[in-house]
Amino acid sequence: MGRGKIEIKRIENANSRQVTFSKRRAGLLKKAQELAILCDAEVAVIIFSNTGKLFEFSSAGMRRTLSRYNKCLDSMETSAVEYKAEKQESKELDVLKDEVARLQMKQLRLLGKDLTGVGLKELQHIEQQLSEGILAVKEKKEQLLMDQLEQSRLKEQRAMLENETLRKQVEELRGFFPPAERPVPSYREYYPTERKNSRANHGVVSPDPGCEIEKEDSDTTLQLGLSTEIYRKMKEPGRETHSNDSGNQMDLL
Repeated sequence: MGRGKIEIKRIENANSRQVTFSKRRAGLLKKAQELAILCDAEVAVIIFSNTGKLFEFSSAGMRRTLSRYNKCLDSMETSAVEYKAEKQESKELDVLKDEVARLQMKQLRLLGKDLTGVGLKELQHIEQQLSEGILAVKEKKEQLLMDQLEQSRLKEQRAMLENETLRKQVEELRGFFPPAERPVPSYREYYPTERKNSRANHGVVSPDPGCEIEKEDSDTTLQLGLSTEIYRKMKEPGRETHSNDSGNQMDLL
């Protein structure tokens, strides 16, 4: 007789359950060992009984196998997270592409292009949007013009204030300097006298008396307003008879 099929469920009898656990545990560990040897695989089995007792088998060491398992688990989780992130980014990218295409179509319609298949209501809506946009542009333009006028007015006021401040400063500076009571004499009025007085005061002696007299006569001639040529003619001998006439001429001058 062959074995009959056993229903897979919890064995209610404790003794039968313990016997079955011992037999199947030994068979499972034996099969794991055979699998590791035959297939050159790294196999680890961990079993806890219902009483909490531990049974284990590892072909390459339990700690090493568990560490390798944890690394593989982490890498799998990381890969899963990266895959989810890539999938989410792909969805967002598709949404953004659709939004860009919609905005481009809307812009073309606002420019009066690609109006194929547009209904009457949508055309009226586009016309209303254009009218509102034109009004907003006009208001912005008027605002900019008003701002420029205000800036120009402020600049003019600032310039007027600066000019008034400068005028007051000039008037204050003029108040510190009183006006001159008598004018300064010109060069022709004081130059001969100053030269003559300087010669007398310093006692300068000329090496040639004749030159000194001639210089004094030239100074006198300058004071009288006569030319050098007339003075030489007056000094020449034989012209003494005309000295009176020249004297009269000097008196006339």
